[in-house]
Amino acid sequence: MDMLEEVQADMKAVTGSALSAPVAQALANVERHKFIPNHLRQLAYENKPLPIGREQTISQPFIVAIMTELLEPEDTDLILEIGTGSGYQAAVLAKLVNRVYSVEIIESLAVEATNRLRALGYFNVSVRHGDGMKGWPGIDRFDGIIVTAAGIEIPVDLLEKLKPGGKLVMPVGEVFADQQLKVIERTDNGFIERDVLPVRFVPVTSEVR
Repeated sequence: MDMLEEVQADMKAVTGSALSAPVAQALANVERHKFIPNHLRQLAYENKPLPIGREQTISQPFIVAIMTELLEPEDTDLILEIGTGSGYQAAVLAKLVNRVYSVEIIESLAVEATNRLRALGYFNVSVRHGDGMKGWPGIDRFDGIIVTAAGIEIPVDLLEKLKPGGKLVMPVGEVFADQQLKVIERTDNGFIERDVLPVRFVPVTSEVR
């Protein structure tokens, strides 16, 4: 079974439905081996997370797929990503939306991701070094926000950066404990929150490095 088949099987088991065709195509078209360290490239297309250095990981392809799916991305969307890592999640999103704004708190990762994404032709992704919880200078609202590290609570400031109808997707929970992948949608009457599945992510940090 190849990576995409495994992801589809996991998606069916967790949600009862298949990946949408656009998300499946985006996952198939992004070369995951180019987003991981050279010595791990033989594992690139296994459906599991892998270390990328600096105590960070590239997420399991299934998790990338389901978080992308939960955003319900459209080709006109502006998406804020918090936690660029190696740039893999941003690359998948870039296949589906107008523009991705990605913030990485570890400077060396931000520089590497910027160079990698540019070299691979992902010109609709902008990466900057900083604290993503503060958003992106000059942009007040986003169609979707994705957080690729776990926080102990949902940041209210991020919710305020969602457009009506926009969604925030992030894992919430204590470090080294059960966490819950959540999706929160902004409506005209407030916010609707739901749990999706248990997960395990590295923690969010607010210390710019």
